[in-house]
Amino acid sequence: MDEDGTGSGEHPFANWLRIVGKGPGRGRALDRQEARDAFAAILERRAEDLQVGAFLLLLRYRGETPEELAGFVEAARNHHGWPPLGGPSAADLDWPSYATGPSRGAPWFLLSALLLARAGVRVLMHGVQPPDNPRSAEAIAARLGLPTATGPSEAAAHLRDAGFAYVPLRFMAPALDRLMGMRPLLGLRTPVNSLLKLVNPAAAPAVIQGVFHPPYLDLHARAAAALGQPRSSVFKGGRGEAERNPLKACTVRLQHGEAWSDLEWPPLLGSGRGERPEPASPDHLLAVWRREAEDPVGEASVLGTAAIALATARPGTSPEDALRTARELWTAR
Repeated sequence: MDEDGTGSGEHPFANWLRIVGKGPGRGRALDRQEARDAFAAILERRAEDLQVGAFLLLLRYRGETPEELAGFVEAARNHHGWPPLGGPSAADLDWPSYATGPSRGAPWFLLSALLLARAGVRVLMHGVQPPDNPRSAEAIAARLGLPTATGPSEAAAHLRDAGFAYVPLRFMAPALDRLMGMRPLLGLRTPVNSLLKLVNPAAAPAVIQGVFHPPYLDLHARAAAALGQPRSSVFKGGRGEAERNPLKACTVRLQHGEAWSDLEWPPLLGSGRGERPEPASPDHLLAVWRREAEDPVGEASVLGTAAIALATARPGTSPEDALRTARELWTAR
């Protein structure tokens, strides 16, 4: 028996489980290099599925740290050979879409991304919604005539030709897609949901993120700064997507280099008491986009989200100027 009470035939990955799972007063967070090494082992299938599930749930229960999250992101980027931050990028804005819970409506944020593309901001959107879900961004993008990219080269071509590309996680990163596919078994979101919002596969200079729980604002901003992300924004969005509720005030945490600050965006409609918008069907969303129907709340959600995205992608843009530009783009669509 070894000094720590383990047998000599222990699986190598058990060490990572022991570090994070010993319990109060004994367990500890991983440092950045440890997190990178542990997640690399997971991506390379050097850990059993039972160990992976245990590892992810232990971190979910305790809460991942910014350094752990940064290490996980670095392992994912290294594993897939994605370009480093700071170099040339095919995209100006990275837009992750990873809400995996029950959908309460159609993705108005997709129309916001299309407005940015029309403003000359190249938007790469990636996500994991089931392609047969008619409310998913992937499904509605297809109905708008936007092809789904099946890899980096196709995504780059779509960005060049249309200023917008959507690439599903199953094509972009099968190893991460497998981990996201464990959610029905685990019953909870895991740190994989968080790292996917920061992984930025095209190394775009700006990233927009939506989170479901406000405490994640700080985690994501600190992890983005640790990774050297030039600019990012994160806010509490509908279903955890980067989609603004226009009926309530919105706190946007803007990260710029190693610093971050909060920007308060007032309600665009209503009393500001935090009412929840009524769910919209895909057909209704498309009708609004095509000027065949009106929806003041849906339109305000598109404009408010687009304004946050513009302020993220274009440094120095004030909320007022961003919203004004969004309105002009919507009118000219």
